[in-house]
Amino acid sequence: MYKIMTPGPTQVKDNVRAARSLITTNPDIDTSFTEYYKHTCDMLGEIIHSTGNIYILSGEGILGLEAACASLTEAGDRVLIIDNGIYSKGFGDFVKIYGGTPVYYTKDYTEPIDVTELKAYLDTDSDFKYATVVHCDTPSGMLNDVEAICPLLKEYGIMTVVDTVSASFGVPLNVDAAKIDICCMGSQKALSAPPGLTMLSVSDDAIKAMENRKTPIASFYCNILTFKNYYKDKWFPYTMPISDIIGLNKAISNVLHDKTILKRHHIIGQAVRKAVTAAGLTLYAKGGYSDTVSVINVPEGLTDTQILDTMRDDYNILIAGCFDILAGKVFRIGHMGENANIRDVAETLSALDKTFKKLNYHLNCSMADVFIDEINKFE
Repeated sequence: MYKIMTPGPTQVKDNVRAARSLITTNPDIDTSFTEYYKHTCDMLGEIIHSTGNIYILSGEGILGLEAACASLTEAGDRVLIIDNGIYSKGFGDFVKIYGGTPVYYTKDYTEPIDVTELKAYLDTDSDFKYATVVHCDTPSGMLNDVEAICPLLKEYGIMTVVDTVSASFGVPLNVDAAKIDICCMGSQKALSAPPGLTMLSVSDDAIKAMENRKTPIASFYCNILTFKNYYKDKWFPYTMPISDIIGLNKAISNVLHDKTILKRHHIIGQAVRKAVTAAGLTLYAKGGYSDTVSVINVPEGLTDTQILDTMRDDYNILIAGCFDILAGKVFRIGHMGENANIRDVAETLSALDKTFKKLNYHLNCSMADVFIDEINKFE
């Protein structure tokens, strides 16, 4: 078995896997499952500081992004796409699918959004039904300050859809303080459950916007409103994946009981970045680094395939390449969730040290040694 050090899916704790193996009831008929589902949603709301409507949907994290756009978008709606990364630009595709008009606010893909510049733009044009924002752009490892961006958009009467799939549970997030209307999360990143579930926090403003549409939502599976009365009616729009949700409940419980989770991510993230740059490698992003993933430029003279294949074949460790405009240009280490522990990260960096040596690429120092030295400074 490979050690998974990718930016999702991540390693899964034994108690989560064990929970998924428990005997289950019929979630369509047994109303005790409805109570269990609501309790799981309430636990999730506690972690992300949301008093909104929490729903768990059966589908990988991207389902939440499409469901948000499907549920809000009507033909002709102007939607602001805050575009400073591969994933953020992708929101525009969902908007177009459901008849909306995406308007791209495109900025440098290596830098987080500057809120002052965004305000200046909104002063010239703020006629948007909603805006989309990516919290952590996984391909670039760059973090946007959604707790500054989203309240600003609200000042202009613009609802917000936030993709925090690869940031939530690994970096601080207060949904209520950020005034996020639809917050999209996934099970397989820092929460460290297997892939297959989308979790949403949906504000009352977003629910009202869906209910006040002039045209029906052009989807069933992506229609968030189908979940609105699940608890009152003790009914779900489709058979819920009960084993997945039992595992999710355990993963959420793990996070709730881990009082140092955000601090640990921050310390490890900082130490990895220090180790990489001390060795003479460069990070793709120039600022706003996420503590959940490090994205490193492939050095001149090497290929991403050489690095990834050597790590996999010689050291049994999976790290990730990238795609789209970053295909072949970077490699990525996921230090999120269960991956974010000193032993596994140190082992990964040690294997990278050996990989570069095998590929005859000189490093200024051992990344593993620098990483441990940085970690010791915090102890």
